[in-house]
Amino acid sequence: MEIEIIDDRSGTAGRYHLMVDDIEMGELDYRDADGRRAFLHTGVRPTYQGRGLAAELVRRGLRDARARNLKVIPLCSYVEAYIARHPDEADLVAPAPPTT
Repeated sequence: MEIEIIDDRSGTAGRYHLMVDDIEMGELDYRDADGRRAFLHTGVRPTYQGRGLAAELVRRGLRDARARNLKVIPLCSYVEAYIARHPDEADLVAPAPPTT
């Protein structure tokens, strides 16, 4: 099984495409603004779930955000759970805005 992750960015929006043997099997959608990257959705096709592929997508997205000095807003529940399981990535999370 050959796995490739392609970052397809158009302006401030982007998608990581998870390719398995040249077939798209998953995606991680994001949007960049004001020095932050909001992760919106992570998905892996049902036949490929349970193989750690979603974690690969998120790991790549977080690595790229770190390389670009972007703070992360984990709007996707999978990204939020991934960061909770990997506290070494918690420094990437953007602080919550102040409440009034």
